[in-house]
Amino acid sequence: MTRAFRTAAFTRWMKKSSLTDADLWRSVAEMRQGLIDAHLGGQVVKKRIAPAGRGKRGAARTLVATNLGSRWYFLFGFEKNERANIDQAELQALQEIAKDLLRLDDIAIASALATRSIVEICHDDEDDQVR
Repeated sequence: MTRAFRTAAFTRWMKKSSLTDADLWRSVAEMRQGLIDAHLGGQVVKKRIAPAGRGKRGAARTLVATNLGSRWYFLFGFEKNERANIDQAELQALQEIAKDLLRLDDIAIASALATRSIVEICHDDEDDQVR
């Protein structure tokens, strides 16, 4: 079963953006098919996500921690007009966070959900529901 989450920091940024959970879920489906913009190392990938009505050129940039299979954590997001990219120190910090998140077992995930340090992205598609 595929599961996708937003970190608390990503959730705060997302409230200022025009992205929705449906946009994130679509991007997970794309990434599962190999449509990733860049592999940044340390189980962090970059994915451009275009909100409904906007093309990829105006898309938000997101950094996602993933095992490229069943778990996807949206860590960081930015608009192209906000900044060009992240620096090396930021990438290293995100890689450490990715490592920690991807080590979580089901009990630790439940605890993180209870404290709202992560939020699960849900989707109505019953064939491959994200819980």
